[in-house]
Amino acid sequence: MEENWVLHTVEGHVSRIVLNRPEALNALTPGQRERVIGLLGDASADPDVRAVVITGTGRGFCSGADLRGAATAGERVAGDVARTIRLGAQRLTGAVLDCEKPVIAAVNGTAAGLGAHLALACDLVLAAESARFIEVFVRRGLVPDGGGAYLLPRLVGPQRAKELMFFGDAVSAVDAERLGLVNRVVPDEELDKTSRAWAERLATGPTRALTLTKQLVNASLDTDRATAFAAEAAAQEINMTAEDAREGVTAFVERRSPEFRGR
Repeated sequence: MEENWVLHTVEGHVSRIVLNRPEALNALTPGQRERVIGLLGDASADPDVRAVVITGTGRGFCSGADLRGAATAGERVAGDVARTIRLGAQRLTGAVLDCEKPVIAAVNGTAAGLGAHLALACDLVLAAESARFIEVFVRRGLVPDGGGAYLLPRLVGPQRAKELMFFGDAVSAVDAERLGLVNRVVPDEELDKTSRAWAERLATGPTRALTLTKQLVNASLDTDRATAFAAEAAAQEINMTAEDAREGVTAFVERRSPEFRGR
């Protein structure tokens, strides 16, 4: 049964990861989490994959970690919780941030807790009109995990991040777009079509250039100007050895559209 809780296909250079546990609003079990982490790693290593989409089935994108059994767990040993977070939720968010291909979140419904952070870690976020984002941790008396306190201030600033995390109110797709949490809101029936169109566009782009651009942007808020400029220069040096970079320049000179091959 659990092997069907994460569906996966690769088509047209796009790796599509679908959380498929709709009866639980796609709450993540440890097994599902590890499967998604593994698929993101596979996408990085596979030259045939040039973009990734993460979405869900049913009314929920992902309602967070499956907490069944957590309240009745036995006595904890010092360090257990921190170790669990490091090896679990943080690894999932890190796998998205570190994936060497562009990752699109197609948020089809509720994205709560770790599910919200899974979406917000993606490079581009599309949201259906019915989508909601909830920093649900405070409702359970918990501290945010999965890198939420790292991600949110970088997206909306510290005051807005605190408001979302302190109150735990549901944020509609429209408000999420206004706050800068998502790139675009689309009608529910157009989410799949739009996410596929965006992914296909990325999959025909210069893959190495996109990878290096992602790395530069993700690191930009954690570094000083000198470090950022040095990283940019190094990325340029690396990218100019790519076939796609040569194709892009040649196509410009020849006044034609480039044909990027992801190499």
